[in-house]
Amino acid sequence: MAKLKKWGGYALIGFVAFYLLTQPESAAGVIQSGLDLLVGGAESMSRFVNTLLS
Repeated sequence: MAKLKKWGGYALIGFVAFYLLTQPESAAGVIQSGLDLLVGGAESMSRFVNTLLS
């Protein structure tokens, strides 16, 4: 089972590298969307904590 997980990780890394090299603009869009999601979540958590403390 450990070997399967290891090879699955290698396959995922290979797929990501292939995607980045063949479609860099689309890959950049995916990364930007992910970062926007993280920033939005952090802002929401900050607003929540500020509301609790005030």
